[in-house]
Amino acid sequence: MKKLVSDQIVDYLERRGVEYVFGLCGHTVIAMLDAFSRSTKLRYISVRHEQIAATAADGYARVAHKAGVMICHLGPGLTNATTGVANAAFDSIPMVVIAGDVPSYYYGKHPHQEVNMHCDGSQYDIYKPFVKRAWRIDRPEAFPEVLDKAFRLAESGRPGPVLISVPMDMFSREIETDCWERTYMDSHVTVKPALDPATAKQIAQTLIDAKNPVIHAGGGVLLSQASKELADLVEFLDIPVSRTLMGQGCIPDTHPLLLGQTGFWGFELTHQKTLTADHILILGSRMAEADSSSWYKGVTFNQSVTKFMQIDIDPTEIGRNYPVEIGAIADIKLALQQILAAAKEIKPEGIDRPELRKEIADFKANFKKENKAICDDGRFPMAPQRILRDCKAVLPEDALIFTDVGWNKNGMAQQYDITIPGTINHPSGLATMGFGAGAILGAKLAAPDKVVLTLTGDGGFGAANPCVIATAKEQGIPVIWVVMNNSAFGTIAGLEGLHYKNEKENCPLHLGTDFKIRPDEMGDKMGGEGMFQQRWESYSPDWAAIARGYGIKAKKITCADEFAEVLKEAIECNEPYLIDVPMENIAVPTPGVWNINDIYTHKENVDICNGRRKFADEMDGKEVEVGRSQAD
Repeated sequence: MKKLVSDQIVDYLERRGVEYVFGLCGHTVIAMLDAFSRSTKLRYISVRHEQIAATAADGYARVAHKAGVMICHLGPGLTNATTGVANAAFDSIPMVVIAGDVPSYYYGKHPHQEVNMHCDGSQYDIYKPFVKRAWRIDRPEAFPEVLDKAFRLAESGRPGPVLISVPMDMFSREIETDCWERTYMDSHVTVKPALDPATAKQIAQTLIDAKNPVIHAGGGVLLSQASKELADLVEFLDIPVSRTLMGQGCIPDTHPLLLGQTGFWGFELTHQKTLTADHILILGSRMAEADSSSWYKGVTFNQSVTKFMQIDIDPTEIGRNYPVEIGAIADIKLALQQILAAAKEIKPEGIDRPELRKEIADFKANFKKENKAICDDGRFPMAPQRILRDCKAVLPEDALIFTDVGWNKNGMAQQYDITIPGTINHPSGLATMGFGAGAILGAKLAAPDKVVLTLTGDGGFGAANPCVIATAKEQGIPVIWVVMNNSAFGTIAGLEGLHYKNEKENCPLHLGTDFKIRPDEMGDKMGGEGMFQQRWESYSPDWAAIARGYGIKAKKITCADEFAEVLKEAIECNEPYLIDVPMENIAVPTPGVWNINDIYTHKENVDICNGRRKFADEMDGKEVEVGRSQAD
């Protein structure tokens, strides 16, 4: 029996357990929209910009732990989605992108919106640098096999997005239903690799024999849902845990063995332990620049002192930035189970380090004590620390929080205790402004019983395209946007202010990073000095008024004590809600080093801050000086 390809694709997606498809219409995909309209199991979520479709699919995948699905038009539809799909790729998030294309029989004739500058029928080449695989459907009978391959590839190994580019005529062809027979027999689960038993035993023995071991946890721990296994191992051997930005929540930030984050926005105690560790086991981390203080030797890590072991699902990450004595390709969850089993055989009584636990507890208590005054401060615009304090007090412990870029991400990762794995989601690899605002749409659909919100800057929310609000309103998705509004691209403004001092009278201090408005009329008032003759005043759109214009509830905070009550109201109303929170632009404390500072302000031996610290090189006893950065 023959059926339309579009209807058979919908049938396949339903059998695959796909609940939502995020997308935006275009003439190349209306056959699929028609087929979606007849589905009783699958819901199409229409958005107003393709980047929102991509970030919503990303947010869904992070919470549902399976591939998000999006569909878009050719040309500008595909390019609009590029940033969101690339962000998913860099953060190892599974996604299947279905993109319409020009009719197959018009390749090279340059029909409406065709991409063919270098070769015909080649729009899928746009995605090749960041997707795991890009297919073009050249005959409709290829769909069943390609779809099976696409989902398996997106969800297995190191997860990530894939692209299926579909000439629009293929959706409207009819093929035999027998062509889909293989999809009924193909399993939807790919078995993950474990460690070689001898390697598991070797790693366990190394950790037991080490004088100062550390386990460094990245986002791979959360992707493999291995938080319990990590906690079981470190508690048995009393090993301290450092983590990356993406590793937040791998075990609770309040755990007695959790040191905290490393790198530019890390902690002094964390760096002290990672610098003096004789062995570090790296779990699911790329050892990225921000987490490794731009790889400066002796700031966060030092290969002259430390021997590294690394376990990752992606072989290309093994030894990428630090040499390893043991490199293993395995699923983190399975690997940790094996290492713990081996450790219990080697040392059944385990290891106790009460002094270590006390040192960590004392450091955390002192950090909170030092920050208490600003966390409790009633200043207005609000201190970001006060915003985080009130969020912690009001939000349920299992609320799903999505950050964006700036204080809401870096400050959250450093100063907001996450106690339940998977409840914090950062954009890390590509660090895309606008991520959080769209990602929460998909996250809420994946977890309708959870409170879902984003903490985003005003720069990030503006970049996100405020039409995310329209989707939430139309689709009835009760999410919360907390716009931490400092009238600036705050992090970059801080860097600009740190390195460049503009002495010109009336010139904005942070050109291009602070949001300013000229109250005077333009024209002949510009004069010979151009824009520098103008008076500049801080400017920000009234995001609450804009949100109300879209038809949702919204409030602009007018004093610090108001915020917590408004957040409670937003949670209880169970409707889309935006809170505009005026905020001071205060820099996040930065004990680590970032090469950007060294590039812009050259100082010998990475001395790019006030204060220096030293550590003893255990390999040769030579004392080495290292730098520390304090932005702003």
